[in-house]
Amino acid sequence: MTAPDDDLPLAGTVVLLRPRPGGFEVLLLRRPSRGSFADAWVFPGGKVEPEDRRAGAADVEDARRAAARETAEEVGLVVDDLVPLSEWRPPAEAPVRIRTWFFLALAPDVEPSPAADEVVELAWVSPDTAFERHAAGEWRLFPPTWLTLHRLSAFTDVEAALASGGAVELFQTEVRDGGRAFGWAQGTLHAHTLPWRFDPA
Repeated sequence: MTAPDDDLPLAGTVVLLRPRPGGFEVLLLRRPSRGSFADAWVFPGGKVEPEDRRAGAADVEDARRAAARETAEEVGLVVDDLVPLSEWRPPAEAPVRIRTWFFLALAPDVEPSPAADEVVELAWVSPDTAFERHAAGEWRLFPPTWLTLHRLSAFTDVEAALASGGAVELFQTEVRDGGRAFGWAQGTLHAHTLPWRFDPA
């Protein structure tokens, strides 16, 4: 018997990493001011479409194909060797509920070319820089993006970050404290004031 959330629509997203002196950077893009992620900074990715599905394939494989396809469409980068990192399940209160797989990948050594209809701007930044811009109110981040950056910030280089993939973490999201916090088995993200704070379980 499957859990209700197992039947939710699927999506895949790619956390692209590239080395830089003293650490690494991730690729984030800002969505247009429409839709579920209006003006938010997110990783490239999108919903699983019929062309991504294969008969008998596991959900993670369909999501992997969608993540690679969307990354090529949105930022013009062809990525291989997508390593599963996490699966995010939305809270029951969410108006649109989509189950999303996050993958890690080493960025190809070419400059991204953003699709004008899907990307307002993009940036290569360290996790710490993303946090600074979010804390200053310059960037809008959603909890899965923020917490993924938070966990990646523990690593000192691309190799260590990529090695953290493979053992997939499940994040079953709960809304806590009247909507001012988000919780998972891993801990609680306090989001009522900037900067946000994560308390591990």
